[in-house]
Amino acid sequence: MKGNSVLLVLIFYSLFLFLGESRSSLTPQSENDNQVYIVYMGASHSTNGSLREDHAHILNTVLKRNEKALVHNYKHGFSGFAARLSKSEANSIAQQPGVVSVFPDPILKLHTTRSWDFLEMQTYAKLENMFSKSSPSSSDIVIGMLDTGIWPEAASFSDKGMGPIPPSWKGICMTSKDFNSSNCNRKIIGARYYADPDEYDDETENTVRDRNGHGTHTASTAAGNFVSGASYYDLAAGTAKGGSPESRLAIYKVCSPGCSGSGMLAAFDDAIYDGVDVLSLSIGPYSSSRPNLTTDPIAIGAFHAVERGIVVVCSAGNEGSERNTVINDAPWMLTVAATTIDRDLQSNIVLGSNKVIKGQAINFTPLSKSPHYPLVTGEAVKTTTADLAEARMCHPNSLDTNKVKGKIVICDGIDDGYTIYDKIKMAQEMGGLGLVHIIDQEGGEARNYDFPATVVRTRDAATILQYVNSTSNPVATILATITVVGYKPAPMVAFFSSRGPSTLSKNILKPDIAAPGVAILAASIANNVTDVPKGKKPSPYNFKSGTSMSCPHVSGLAGSIKSRNPTWSASAIRSAIMTSG
Repeated sequence: MKGNSVLLVLIFYSLFLFLGESRSSLTPQSENDNQVYIVYMGASHSTNGSLREDHAHILNTVLKRNEKALVHNYKHGFSGFAARLSKSEANSIAQQPGVVSVFPDPILKLHTTRSWDFLEMQTYAKLENMFSKSSPSSSDIVIGMLDTGIWPEAASFSDKGMGPIPPSWKGICMTSKDFNSSNCNRKIIGARYYADPDEYDDETENTVRDRNGHGTHTASTAAGNFVSGASYYDLAAGTAKGGSPESRLAIYKVCSPGCSGSGMLAAFDDAIYDGVDVLSLSIGPYSSSRPNLTTDPIAIGAFHAVERGIVVVCSAGNEGSERNTVINDAPWMLTVAATTIDRDLQSNIVLGSNKVIKGQAINFTPLSKSPHYPLVTGEAVKTTTADLAEARMCHPNSLDTNKVKGKIVICDGIDDGYTIYDKIKMAQEMGGLGLVHIIDQEGGEARNYDFPATVVRTRDAATILQYVNSTSNPVATILATITVVGYKPAPMVAFFSSRGPSTLSKNILKPDIAAPGVAILAASIANNVTDVPKGKKPSPYNFKSGTSMSCPHVSGLAGSIKSRNPTWSASAIRSAIMTSG
């Protein structure tokens, strides 16, 4: 382990020298305006949490000027702090001995896709032989989740079958108005939250409880217990389980809803002290504004975690399919891309000729299974003044309400800036009965529940358009979603998944590995009201897509490997995953 640590240090600081320092783009700030800055001072050299002399000196100087300036103090895994400083104070501190970098507190984002355009169904069929279907025997491996918190009542977080909490664990269970110590158990053994520096008094977010659903979903994917009969309103029914159901969970809520870099560094620092074995982060910057290594809180925190033997797994980002869009690409991280799998959610179209055309969607259509609803193209129902191309793509103000009412409309979505959801909303407001969206990417699908909308590929759309043009009274219907198992080809890299190579250096090839990240079924929050079909109650399980979802698959795998090979280093586990994937 010592040799690995020395090598990491050499790589880390060599990259610093090679790449140089860069500054994040900022809103113009006057000399006297205070904002949160992160002061990074390298390794802590402490085993008891005591501050380095230079760290203590600089911090005391800051506190003498303003005793309320401190936001976070980093002392376990590395040295430094986050504090409210003026621009001149930050520039002055940056020149002090022992300071590696000083940079504004960045706000990062979750790595779920921006829409549901590219979804397919999750399956764990190939993992069935890895674990029994009964409750797992517990291990002492702890997976730390830096995310939006957790919904502890979800069945996936039951501690049934798990033994006592490992005696080496140093973590705590922070309480709040809606989260108490009983919400932790032998599965969730740690829970911390990090207040937004700009919203100290926000009681709704100063809690470990998940208000977003993202953290609950990723945690159950990484280490959820076995839950039989899980489904999303009967879709994808089966036994839900995480990649490492025997592992423990430590929750670090760093997003509420924004993900501040200073809070993430505090979570890394605490996780190192608490004693986690794996850290899972489905968070990162935009590729267009990615920071340098010396100003990247994830790269800095991950470096010190890996130095202490912790496997750090990060999502690659959702800005594909262009090259060089991958983020979280420091060489010491395990960077994960997203793929499809062999389940498909199909909402097919039946034409008046009784020919069935494959469509992809999640909807609970009220339409009859018989094809007797008028079917029209966007061009056929355009306004008298609309541009023909805009009408074909069903752009706003291009269609005639009287012509759309009571019909299923076909809209071209190839190379179009408007989403299918923009078009669904317009069709609904005009009294349309359904919508067929044409795209040229595999895996695109609509998700609209009560309005019949589905997505077809260009090759299948040709058959639909040929039928429409061959009869004076074309009719069709859109069927409710069904689950199709054994869909091919699979796996394929998801369209949204960011591509490499890394922009840090041409010698760094990223992402490292790919895992399922399209329409992943996992635990949901009980107060979710945004993804509920009319007349239904919130589902305890939900689909989400993104490299956010692929990342915890690999985190869970890392936990299982560590539990079976407790002496393996972080580098050995990373190598085993990459070379045997």
